[in-house]
Parts: sequence; structure tokens; C-alpha cells
Amino acid sequence: MRIGELAGRTGASTRSLRYYEQHGLITSRRGANGYREYAEDDVRLVAEIRTLLSVGFTLEDTRPFVACLRAGHATGGACRESAEVYRRKLAEIDDEIRNLLARRAEVAAQLGESCSGCVTRGSALGATRGLTLGEK
Repeated sequence: MRIGELAGRTGASTRSLRYYEQHGLITSRRGANGYREYAEDDVRLVAEIRTLLSVGFTLEDTRPFVACLRAGHATGGACRESAEVYRRKLAEIDDEIRNLLARRAEVAAQLGESCSGCVTRGSALGATRGLTLGEK
């Protein structure tokens, strides 16, 4: 299939597909007319890449998932290398959450110091702590 069809079937732009190809995640062959031709399997590879990118993985992070699919596994996450990337990403997310909670606590403390009658309410995190966002 040509690049336009692959783009249409995956929701990726032709520019993104060329970028994935440039980075070795997908491959094409050139037809007699010089146009890029992609295999049916590339639909699944591009879908996997786009899914991972949409939840914060880097393009480099997608490599083991693509390799896993190319090796014939049903999912890109079925291989040990992919699971390692998942674990690393989860650790990064956990660190981000800890940092955000610490920042939130600091901002709430600053609010409490500057406005004695103000309480924070409304956020799911605040609700679990008996806090509410807003003004007095």
C-alpha cells in the first residue's frame, strides 16, 4: 500500500510515517514508479507506535515493541525488552506523581500561610485529604 493509504488507515500523517521510516521503525520498498510501498503488517506497527507515543513514550521507547511485533508476537508488550520499558515508564510516572504531590503540598501550604481562612477544595487528591480548592 502507498503512504497515503497507510496514513488513512492508521491516522498518522504522511510526515510522521516518513519520520518513523527515517528512524528505522517501519520500512518501505520503492515501487517501479518510485513511490513508497508498505506492507500490511506496517498498519499494526504504526498503530503500536502511535498508541505508545500518545501515552508519553518516546520514539526510542517504541523500538522493543516494534521488534516484538516483527518477531511474530500477538502484542508489542509480550517481549521481555518491552516489559522492561513498561516498568521504566511506570517508575518515571511514579516519580512525576511524587513530585507533583510535593509541589501541590507546597502550594497548599503557601496558600494556608497567606490566607488563613482559605482552604483548597475540589480536586480528587484534595478530597481524599479533606481539602477543597477555592477561595474563602
